[in-house]
Amino acid sequence: MIIPLFVGCLLNTFFSAALNIGGFTTGMFRGTNTVVAMYIFCSGANIKVRQAGIPLYKGAMLLLIKLFIAWGIGILLNTCFGPAGILGITPFAVIAAITNSNGALYTALAGEFGDSTDVGALSMLSLNDGPFFTLIAMGCSGMAAFSPLTVIASVFPIVLGFILGNLDEEFGDMLKDAMPVLMFFSGIVVGTGMSLIQVVQGGLQGILLGLLCVVSTGYGTYIIYSLINRVVLKKKRSPLGAAVGTVAGNAVATPAIIAEADPSLAGYAPMVTAQVSSACLITAILCPMLTTYLAKRDRRLTELETKTAQLHTQPL
Repeated sequence: MIIPLFVGCLLNTFFSAALNIGGFTTGMFRGTNTVVAMYIFCSGANIKVRQAGIPLYKGAMLLLIKLFIAWGIGILLNTCFGPAGILGITPFAVIAAITNSNGALYTALAGEFGDSTDVGALSMLSLNDGPFFTLIAMGCSGMAAFSPLTVIASVFPIVLGFILGNLDEEFGDMLKDAMPVLMFFSGIVVGTGMSLIQVVQGGLQGILLGLLCVVSTGYGTYIIYSLINRVVLKKKRSPLGAAVGTVAGNAVATPAIIAEADPSLAGYAPMVTAQVSSACLITAILCPMLTTYLAKRDRRLTELETKTAQLHTQPL
């Protein structure tokens, strides 16, 4: 989504007037709500309910830990510094970025460092796709004012997709194939709402936002998730807690959706979009590095613990 977004940003920076000539041209490049709604509809169709046992447990734990960390940081930031945030990073940006995670990247890391139950956890983790949890967090914390009808209107496409995708698996599979195309056009239309000046201005803050995501919901989730697994399941540490420390590509569209629901946030939306896009790139690079490092470290610690246990069980 990042490359199409940059292309859309270039078009808007240098050919903004041409995009507003009307007809199909304007519909193609300015139809943000329609394209994004189609994308989250397809996302909903690929969230499956037929998951049980360990995959459901793992997915629920990863989802809840990441959400509560993101919400907590956003609410704390808003309480201490207000809507403007600090260092140019707003509570709006934090919640919009960190509540989402890159499902494709998690799947790749789960396939390398986990097992089938870790990969299956994606079905639950996929619930953080789209703006739903961002809307709930900002509404409940008082950072934004949404009417119940506005929330329903924002989440209805993903709920409808979820229902239809689970009623007919072939329909869900068809929509899954359409998602890369819709992601491309989502990037284009979101990008045409930005300019290069805004991207440059959001660069440093986007880097800081990405680092915050990796440290808080990457390393933070790893610590909490591993502790829960060792206490509840009597399992070894899992580096896959760190695999959710990413910002999803579709999170780039979230600020525009939030601003549509609460016009008072419209002034923040372009800058937040730029920051989220930068954070997406940063986390895509750093999160796999962190997960790989923790996987290797955990392997060494497990081997050391095993040898120590064997020594203690040997007769004197």
